[in-house]
Amino acid sequence: MRYIALAAALFTLSAGAATGRPGFGELPGESSQAYDANRSGQVVGMIESEDGRRRAVLFEYGKVTELGTLGGSDSEARAINAAGMITGAAQNREGRWRAFVYETRKGMTDLGTLGGGGASAVAINASGQVVGHSDLPNGDFHAFVTEDGVMKDLGTLGGKTSFAAGINTAGAVVGTAQNPEGFRRAFVAPAGKAMQEVPGLGGRISMATAINDAGLVAGAAETPEKRWHAFIWDGTRTIDIGALLPKGVNSFATSINAAGHVAGTVTSEGFQPLTFVYKDGKLSVHPREAGLYLTNKINDSGLVVGSRFTGKRLAAYAVDETAPVKTTSLVDWAIRVGIAIGVVVTAWRIRRRTNGPMFPLSQVKVIAIRFTR
Repeated sequence: MRYIALAAALFTLSAGAATGRPGFGELPGESSQAYDANRSGQVVGMIESEDGRRRAVLFEYGKVTELGTLGGSDSEARAINAAGMITGAAQNREGRWRAFVYETRKGMTDLGTLGGGGASAVAINASGQVVGHSDLPNGDFHAFVTEDGVMKDLGTLGGKTSFAAGINTAGAVVGTAQNPEGFRRAFVAPAGKAMQEVPGLGGRISMATAINDAGLVAGAAETPEKRWHAFIWDGTRTIDIGALLPKGVNSFATSINAAGHVAGTVTSEGFQPLTFVYKDGKLSVHPREAGLYLTNKINDSGLVVGSRFTGKRLAAYAVDETAPVKTTSLVDWAIRVGIAIGVVVTAWRIRRRTNGPMFPLSQVKVIAIRFTR
């Protein structure tokens, strides 16, 4: 079933590649982006017209359904659960962005706010709980989670603002919140409990972007060298995924699925972003011609969705979590060589610290890397 759903989604969303037309079937001059996909292969995102107007869409089996708005002109669909419930943000008649839930039978429902004028939703769990952020009466914004359809303010880490980015089946929420010093830090808020800070990587700022049902948190954090590294936090320790990449390369984890596979983006100054997948302790970087320009979500079937840059516009696209075995890009090879050097250096440092074998068994899963060649 996993492979049937994956194949169907890959075929429908990326079938246009053979004719040079990835995307949701938008008109010439329009752009598109895929934000999320469920295990059934339903994909949600948005189409943007030449004048900048955005329309929330559901894409399934080659068919595009526009979800409409809350009375305004624009909308974006950001997440979908296994039951097909969709959440995102849409403008109302006053032009305010409001968080919504969309169901086929009920259409689009405004979730309200925390007292301010606007709100935006970005994730939804199996039971239909939604998270995002909302304006407050004083102009600040706070992370929220819905309980029985009503927004609950999750507060901050002592600062003024916060926003939520992910939620799991148990209702645990992750996101980013300001601390008393004003720095934004990754947080996790277990269901019914106050948010707590997720340990970073030694820098000033961090962010959590996703959490799976096992409680694994994915995100990105600043290092003491002022670089961004993707990470996983399992509740007791932080695994620095970015440390497996060459120095000077930034990485951002954007999603984690039920199996603990992490997808995200690798960036280096002057080069196009690349898609990475961290799976079973191994890191693989998709070659440029087989990856995504914007990497948004990995679903439980191993489908990675986002957008490709076609030269003049962004177009929704999906790729498998497993990178293809062939690449012709010299830039991609340069990054891979840098990764290999990083692995050797890491192993050497471990050996010096432990005075043990080149690859201690306790470290093999952390530093192992699968190359695509």
